[in-house]
Amino acid sequence: MPKFLLTTLNAKYIHLNLAIRILYDLNHDKANIDWSEHTIKSDFDEVAESCASYDVVCFSCYIWNISQTLAVCEILKKKNPDVKILLGGPEVSYEWEKVIEHPAVDYLILGEGEIPFQNFVANYPQVKGVPNLVTKDNYNKLLPTPIDCNFSVASLANRNPYQYDAPEELRNKVCYIETSRGCPYKCEYCLASLDNNVRDLPVDTVKSNLKYLMEHGRTIKFLDRTFNVKKDFTIDLFQFILDNYQPGNVFQFEITADIIHRDIISFIQEKVPAGLFRFEIGIQTTNQESNKEVGRKQDFAKTSDVVNQLKNKIEMHLDLIVGLPFEYFSDLKHSFDETFALYPDELQLGFLKFLKGTPLRINHEKYGYKFDENAPYEIIESEFITPAELHKATLVEKALDIYWNKKRAINTLRYVSSTRSIFDFLLGLGEYFEQHYEFHKHVLLDIYEALYKYALSQHADDMVLLQLIYLDYYSYNKIKPKDLFAIDLERKEHNKAISNLSLDIHNYRYSFFPVSFNIDRWTNCYEIVEDNDVLIVQFTGRDKPAVLSGKEITK
Repeated sequence: MPKFLLTTLNAKYIHLNLAIRILYDLNHDKANIDWSEHTIKSDFDEVAESCASYDVVCFSCYIWNISQTLAVCEILKKKNPDVKILLGGPEVSYEWEKVIEHPAVDYLILGEGEIPFQNFVANYPQVKGVPNLVTKDNYNKLLPTPIDCNFSVASLANRNPYQYDAPEELRNKVCYIETSRGCPYKCEYCLASLDNNVRDLPVDTVKSNLKYLMEHGRTIKFLDRTFNVKKDFTIDLFQFILDNYQPGNVFQFEITADIIHRDIISFIQEKVPAGLFRFEIGIQTTNQESNKEVGRKQDFAKTSDVVNQLKNKIEMHLDLIVGLPFEYFSDLKHSFDETFALYPDELQLGFLKFLKGTPLRINHEKYGYKFDENAPYEIIESEFITPAELHKATLVEKALDIYWNKKRAINTLRYVSSTRSIFDFLLGLGEYFEQHYEFHKHVLLDIYEALYKYALSQHADDMVLLQLIYLDYYSYNKIKPKDLFAIDLERKEHNKAISNLSLDIHNYRYSFFPVSFNIDRWTNCYEIVEDNDVLIVQFTGRDKPAVLSGKEITK
């Protein structure tokens, strides 16, 4: 009996691959099948060695692992020339001709894999007639339109694809779960738009598997493209989570905010504990001409309202895309400034990718798009944005990630956003960082030194800005840090101030400096009210420092 291996290279160690687990669960009792996982950082020779004893090795392929997977396949063929290699997944389901020509690749499965894979393992090595299977023999012939191999998700009833994992290993991984397949929308840059047949998995099975992951895992991410499409189902599953979640659980959902039902909003506000849910919301652009051109519908005003209503309860992750049709650099700036003003926990500035099979890739010449021929097929230029402008956008993205997403300058950037263009500020900061430091190799002090020197060079007269940089620097460190800005008092004055403020020097360490605004109004409302105050940062050495007002202490 031939031996099959289902395997993949995940982007990170913490990620899990749901596809190979489902295929294993459906077929392991009918064939001699094993499964394993590696990462794109794994030693390729070791990965190939672990696969070399199998007759057929089946890789799950995505945009983030295709080049690494093909490299492993080459090594694997050298170790065992007789091994057959099958590739499946979204990255080989479209424009697959060059992939099957690769000397290390023997078979491809196009599209959804459950039905073809079941036929393949049941009949191997006689694979003629397996639906949506490409072989070396038939690839140069014109294949018919792929057979509709949409799998009946009802067949997943009472199946748990995670039952084969060691339960204790799930705790430190991101566990993925699906409640439906397909997407109701037709965004032309997205692969999900190619399957508008939304199919719901059996609810009882979803709940059973979710409960299992809540008991053994920690972070659970739902793969549904728009989780909140069905109001009653959304509320029902939210309630199930509230009834069964374990301490430490976090749940991630992709939602479309402008269509979220008011009953869902009310449910969250009334019942969901803060920090339990994380919402990923694709803003992409606030330019309605761009949205229309790529088949998107979005009411940014409604989206903003929902984000503002729920961000006290929900951790918000918002996405923007650089390079969409009709979005010039000035439009990108506008989209960024408007979206940043929502102050999400994380803002992702991604770059348009021309995914195989998407209408945007098929019609890329329409607007003079050029993109990298290698994965991840990222935009190079178009009629709307130049390579130089794209480079500027990368500097904004890098500065955004360093200072906002990693929580290193929250106070500074909120203030900047309320007083000037945050896009322009981050662009200038990114350019300064690129000139004087290294994005791929820097230390924490470099981050704050760059921020301070840039602000001093461009906004020296804005004392509030400089004072908030002090606040971000001192409050980010659990231990009292180096006096980077030369603002600490001399020892004698420091001790005198501690005495005057009656500070507890036995349990804490302190940094303090005068500021020109009211500390409490800023820390509670993010409002700048002119005042003479003393900002006090109290360090425990273990926890996030406390930020205090000298006025409050001396009352």
